[in-house]
Amino acid sequence: MHDDVTQLARSDDDAQIRDDNGSLSDFVYAQLRAALMRAEFAPHQRLKVRDLAQQMGTSETPVREALFQLAHEGAIEIKPRYYIRVRRLTLAEYTEIKDIRLNLEPLAAERALPFITQADIAALVAEHERLVAAEASGDWRTALQANFDFHFGLYRRSNMSTLIDVLEGLWIRVGPLLSELYPDAQPTYDERHQHLNVLDALRARDSFSLREAIRMDLVEGGRNLRRRLSSFEA
Repeated sequence: MHDDVTQLARSDDDAQIRDDNGSLSDFVYAQLRAALMRAEFAPHQRLKVRDLAQQMGTSETPVREALFQLAHEGAIEIKPRYYIRVRRLTLAEYTEIKDIRLNLEPLAAERALPFITQADIAALVAEHERLVAAEASGDWRTALQANFDFHFGLYRRSNMSTLIDVLEGLWIRVGPLLSELYPDAQPTYDERHQHLNVLDALRARDSFSLREAIRMDLVEGGRNLRRRLSSFEA
């Protein structure tokens, strides 16, 4: 690991490869960003430049550039000559991000409502069913990814690119922490699953109920994780 971090701090002679869609470093950044949001990395998980480059079929230069960018955004920690790892949020940081999400995610859902089609609702139903089946079988990774796809499958229909950028910036920081939901902090709900209330509100075109269902999903779905974080810090 020592060698990988040392190499991260200096450049190499690789030429920057570009394709029709932009730089290779942008591609690597997008892949790592998506993995963070979908909880494919765990808090304090160590990252090796060489391994990531091999997995993505690239040289090490674009991986270093992407990691530096993610470190600047607060998702990755880099301590030269010691480690590169995924940041672990404190309880205070998690609470702050959740409070922001409680305002912005209901807004994104409400703004998506006029653009939601029956096909979109069917896709969200499928993601929720994938989540429930994955939880029942103990397939935690699929459950986390299905939850992400459910939420952003809705939010991205808002066509508000700035809002989506902000939400994604929050999720690259909170996503790894969500990997700790299972199995010890699995979301529980006072009554029915809030995703079902989201779907009902979409079908009824009820913006108030939609906002409330999204808000309660964050409150109820995250309370066990908050307890876990409190115990961890204690």
